[in-house]
Amino acid sequence: MRVDLLTLYLLAVGTLIASCALTLWEQRSYQRRRKELSVLAAGYAVLAAGCAAALVRHNLPGALGSALSNLVIVSGYLLNMQGVALLNGRRYRRLPIGVLVLLALAWVIAGKRWEEVMWAYLSAIPIAVVCGLTARELMRMSGAVGRQARNIAIFIAGGHALFYAFRAVILPWMAASFGPGALAIAGKFTMYEGVLYSVILPMTLLKFVRDEAHADLLRESQTDYLTGLGNRRWFFSEAEHAMRAADAAHPLACLALDLDNFKAINDRFGHEAGDEVLKSFAKVARDVLGEHAIFARMGGEEFVALLPSHDGRRAREAGESVIRRFAQTVSHEADGVQIRVTVSIGMALSGKDADTLAGLLAAGDRALYSAKSLGGNRLESAYSAANRKDAKFERSVG
Repeated sequence: MRVDLLTLYLLAVGTLIASCALTLWEQRSYQRRRKELSVLAAGYAVLAAGCAAALVRHNLPGALGSALSNLVIVSGYLLNMQGVALLNGRRYRRLPIGVLVLLALAWVIAGKRWEEVMWAYLSAIPIAVVCGLTARELMRMSGAVGRQARNIAIFIAGGHALFYAFRAVILPWMAASFGPGALAIAGKFTMYEGVLYSVILPMTLLKFVRDEAHADLLRESQTDYLTGLGNRRWFFSEAEHAMRAADAAHPLACLALDLDNFKAINDRFGHEAGDEVLKSFAKVARDVLGEHAIFARMGGEEFVALLPSHDGRRAREAGESVIRRFAQTVSHEADGVQIRVTVSIGMALSGKDADTLAGLLAAGDRALYSAKSLGGNRLESAYSAANRKDAKFERSVG
């Protein structure tokens, strides 16, 4: 079945309008990306308007119709580029204006005499540049979230850029060598490729936003709302991976942390003051333990941290640094009264105190109980706690 150029133009306009409508519909579900999706939807709508204008470009005098439709089409590509840049946390300010001004000047210079050369070849240059920049923005996005959709979008935007570069550089030579037939074939192929672009790019960008929203929901389900640390569910998921990676050369240390006399703080100063204490402690401990620590709030005033590649000496230094920093540098005040807050820590080591995650946590809890019984504001190791318990038992027997 043969498809004429008019049908392809109408198909491109229809797919772009559908992509615009779908993107506007989807933005209602993704408030965080509302602005970005609005810009992308505007880009599809402007591209559709430009394609529609191209159908009637010869109805205007001189090269005005061709110039206007080309400027509208390039504006649509620029909006798509801006939308992708916004997804990446960036924004183009001067470039879009500069591209449109230079393109308008080129059309003024070309005039009616060079209208067809400008339309067939030179007008492809800004489209190639803008689509290339769009692909670059997609490549600069970091992280594993939406990687598959992003890679497809890179392929589509990059392929679109290469095709229009071909129109600007190679097609003039082919038209000169093979005659007007080559230009007609290129025109149809342009529309086929344009229809694919108008469908696949919007769908992959929406897929990227959906993947990002899903990752946000998953992260929220695994994050403690008050402190911003991982919650119990997140901890056990991450801890299992860390336990499998631990060995004699890369030991794993567990710190069980519990704020001292926290219930008395809540009872005397209220839960709001208690919440501020918890947030302050989480920040101090996170700063000390570093980003590689698997640090979570288990509930109430109870926290736990797994420290990969930490032997007893390094783990003790980290734990004692948390105790010291929290006691010395954090000041809390409620109703004009200073609140003194300290933390007790129990430390256990993989291989030495336990071989499983459950055993490691149990050993850390026993060490924490020992630290509490000795007055708090201190760190006790599982090994020391066990020796102290054995010595106490021997004295009671003796």
